[in-house]
Amino acid sequence: MGHRTFLLVNPWIADFAAYDLWVRPLGLLTLASLLRAAGHRVELIDCLDGGGNETRRPPKRGEWGQGKFFSEEIPRPEALRPIRKRYRRYGMTPARFRERLVARARPDAVLVSSMMTYWYPGVTDAIRVIRGAWPGVAVILGGNYATLCEGHARLAAGADLVLTGEGERVLPAALADLLGGSFDLDVDGGDLDSYPYPALDLSGRLDAVPVLTSRGCPFRCTYCASALLNRGFRVRDPIRVVDEIEHWHRRHGTVDFAFYDDALLVDAPRRAVPMLEEILRRGLACRFHCPNGLHVRDVSPRLASLMFRAGFRTIRFGFETASAARQKTTGGKVTTDELRQAAAYLREAGYAPRDIGVYLLCGLPGQQVCEVQCGIDLVAASGARPILAEYSPIPGTPLWNEALRHARYDIAAEPLFHNNSLLPCLDRGIPPTEFQALKNHARVACADVAIR
Repeated sequence: MGHRTFLLVNPWIADFAAYDLWVRPLGLLTLASLLRAAGHRVELIDCLDGGGNETRRPPKRGEWGQGKFFSEEIPRPEALRPIRKRYRRYGMTPARFRERLVARARPDAVLVSSMMTYWYPGVTDAIRVIRGAWPGVAVILGGNYATLCEGHARLAAGADLVLTGEGERVLPAALADLLGGSFDLDVDGGDLDSYPYPALDLSGRLDAVPVLTSRGCPFRCTYCASALLNRGFRVRDPIRVVDEIEHWHRRHGTVDFAFYDDALLVDAPRRAVPMLEEILRRGLACRFHCPNGLHVRDVSPRLASLMFRAGFRTIRFGFETASAARQKTTGGKVTTDELRQAAAYLREAGYAPRDIGVYLLCGLPGQQVCEVQCGIDLVAASGARPILAEYSPIPGTPLWNEALRHARYDIAAEPLFHNNSLLPCLDRGIPPTEFQALKNHARVACADVAIR
């Protein structure tokens, strides 16, 4: 088999709002490193990067590497025309994307990633530009949208192939079918430590680096797609994780690291605790961020102390609801007492209440205002900061059928209506003014927590 040339593309986000919480195309960068290790030539265009020669004013960035994307207002898709909100494209302009395409030699294939199901307009637009630049080039689409909405993606995206599941498992056969020959990526999918580090050098930005200590999650929360996107729960050796952190920190000067795990703290005595102890032992002066939501059940006094001393600065926990009944029916991963206990441990370790962010789901099928209000009050009383997270219905999850019954829009036919900002499953008896009152209530609670 001769060596091939591949271009990997991370499309734009098309949405009403988006913010860069250390967002990087980690799956695509992992595929890039595997293809490169197999001897192929690999290039990357990340459309969420503003583009080095953009004339637009650079967006504001936070001191820890988070911040705003480049963005511009664009017309709403037809399905969203009745929604009176501004719709934007986040990332580089299509003109800049085309410039970057035609400046490269024609590749043998283009691999396109996808994230949220309702971000698919960015995927279809990117593929359209690719087709215009290189007619006849093989385009392969993978990622979350492709996996969760396979039928829609096959009809709408314009790709030659739509792959579902983990790319390294399904890509070799797809490439062989399209291009001929064999494509052995030489990786053991069951052993995450057999993977090379993601090809972050291709992105040109090393101010913040994403890290995975595991894939999947042992819990099966009814609203979550983790089990659909990952083959079981697999973990890395915690010392090997620290090796990777030290690699980026010592060799490239990276200080900020974002953990993308669904279950970072699960089995903490054998995973998170030795990882944190090793970070401290090696004297790695880094900052760590966990925007995904951590499991509060696993927080102990020892773990809380290690997190604080090791430099965990952005910590978010998934509590979801104060309703004991819903806690059980949605997966049983946390109880109210466990939240109170974890918050107390974290404050004793040195965190201020404003540092302890706790996600509360709102807009769940059948959920009433009082449930969310109780959650806000309970989190604040526990000495933490309540953060409202609007529910997004995800095809294939256990809650999907209930979401279909409560949805205000045709979520089965149109992924755009999965958008959490639309509150697609908000109870029809709850007027928008009442939901706005909930948001105001959460802001007041946050302000009260911030001054403690």
